[in-house]
Amino acid sequence: MKPPTLYDLPGPKARRHNALLTLLFLAALAALVWWVVRSLLDKGQLDWDKWRPFFTDAGAWQTYLLPGLENTLIAASLAMVLALPLGAVFGIARLSEHRWVRGASGTVVEFFRAIPVLILMLFANAAYAEFTDVSPDSRPLYAVVTGLVLYNASVLAEIVRAGILSLPQGQTDAAKAIGLRKNQVMRHVLLPQSVTAMLPAIVSQLVVIVKDTALGGALLGFSELLASVRPMSANYGANTIASFTVVAVIFVLVNFALTSFASWLEGRLRRGRKSTGAVLRPDAVNALATPGEHVSRDDLGGPGRG
Repeated sequence: MKPPTLYDLPGPKARRHNALLTLLFLAALAALVWWVVRSLLDKGQLDWDKWRPFFTDAGAWQTYLLPGLENTLIAASLAMVLALPLGAVFGIARLSEHRWVRGASGTVVEFFRAIPVLILMLFANAAYAEFTDVSPDSRPLYAVVTGLVLYNASVLAEIVRAGILSLPQGQTDAAKAIGLRKNQVMRHVLLPQSVTAMLPAIVSQLVVIVKDTALGGALLGFSELLASVRPMSANYGANTIASFTVVAVIFVLVNFALTSFASWLEGRLRRGRKSTGAVLRPDAVNALATPGEHVSRDDLGGPGRG
């Protein structure tokens, strides 16, 4: 076994120490789980009658959970579709060579990034009520999406900016040396390479979008997934703890599906970069440097040749 280069292998004493700490942690965790389960049993929270509506009766799902999940996914999807391109635009604008562009985009990003998303939702709801003809039934959805877009686009802008700045300066210098203009350097060189570096952070922010839809149900009356617990407990006779547990499991599954898809996409992008190295031929370089020219994949030289 090759020894690691960044740290020394633990000796016998260190291994015993680590094993002891691991056992103590597992014992403490088991004790905590036992205490929680015992408390729920003593209070009758694990009785089958309290969980029966979610397993034997479709009414709880058809009336409360599935409509709430649908509204959650609608709001989150709209916010993602709007926030991703908006964040990319502001992130690239913050790297502009023009000071007024950097200043304007930086002011917008820092302003909305500093305001809690719930306040943005409340302000958006008041603005829609005061200045638009949006119906009261649709207003919570509009307010939730607006707040999520404004806040998360500003965060995504910083992710895009950091991802581009993480690339070596030599990438930009080499692209300029072969005659590419600034926008072509960004589109053909910097953005494609920085996508895989930005993807984990972007996915983390998309998970935040899904979870933050619950803020609209808390104060704006938006009928999302978490907001379905209260009427379900009051009108359907479902247990509150059981309802929150089922809702939490649904959120976990939705976010797990999102992160799993992102992991698959990231791996596919990395494998694609390793297996297909496109080599720019001189005529393709000249075409890229010429305004209005379209360059096909064949013009780029196809797969790299060893």
